[in-house]
Amino acid sequence: MEDRIVGKLRQVAIYGKGGIGKSTTTQNLTAGLTELGKKVMVVGCDPKADSTRLLLGGLAQRTVLDTIREEGEEIELKSILKTGFGGTRCVESGGPEPGVGCAGRGIITSIGLLERLGAYTDDLDYVFYDVLGDVVCGGFAMPIREGKAKEIYIVASGEMMALYAANNIAKGIQKYAKKGGVRLGGIICNSRNVDREIDLLRAFSKELGTQLIYFVPRDNIVQRAEIRRKTVIEYKADAAQAEEYRNLARAIEDNTYFTIPSPMTQERLEEILVEYGLMDLADDYRI
Repeated sequence: MEDRIVGKLRQVAIYGKGGIGKSTTTQNLTAGLTELGKKVMVVGCDPKADSTRLLLGGLAQRTVLDTIREEGEEIELKSILKTGFGGTRCVESGGPEPGVGCAGRGIITSIGLLERLGAYTDDLDYVFYDVLGDVVCGGFAMPIREGKAKEIYIVASGEMMALYAANNIAKGIQKYAKKGGVRLGGIICNSRNVDREIDLLRAFSKELGTQLIYFVPRDNIVQRAEIRRKTVIEYKADAAQAEEYRNLARAIEDNTYFTIPSPMTQERLEEILVEYGLMDLADDYRI
């Protein structure tokens, strides 16, 4: 099933296995979109509050939940929204005190507050929700469950656990697709230099009923830029990797292919992993 997402403001949620490079990919993609003249807001939905670090040059972003705890809910937008690289508007939801409460509640609270404070202005082209790990239940599913994000992209790699996570996320998207109108826009491969990686991701995407929208090659310049608290585009604008992120931004901007995914059974997923050499027939990775 293919659908065209309509409307000026594109609300996008980025999901993927924890540690896959989701926040790094989102921030570098955002930098590329700002070069295209797009107005972008990034809402960090991870209690670690590191989804906007590279855009803000490492500036400690005061989270929505911390601000509410300290000042109450009668706060101004400028207390929770900072401007980063390329004019990107940056918000961090934050989380509860360790061991207390549900971290997913921060997302629900943040989005509701941003709406009340008028953060979703008419000039915005994109809102990105950078969501914790591969959790698609409870508060972390809020961007798709409530129809806030209409587009989903899954960051994955050719590693086995990244593909397990991506398949599980697809199940969550399928569950909420009819109620919230959410659609999967594609898989972004954040390469780990796994053997036959691009072929594997193409096969995996096709099986899900989606596309491999972009393959981001591995380059150590990403880590060097992160150490300096910058996106690659800001750190070294003429680098080959900077151009890769610009190309990813163009791919997202031009995308018109949105589907309700068809998640695989565990058996079918393992058949693909065996075919591409990630699993041995004798292995038993039952999760």
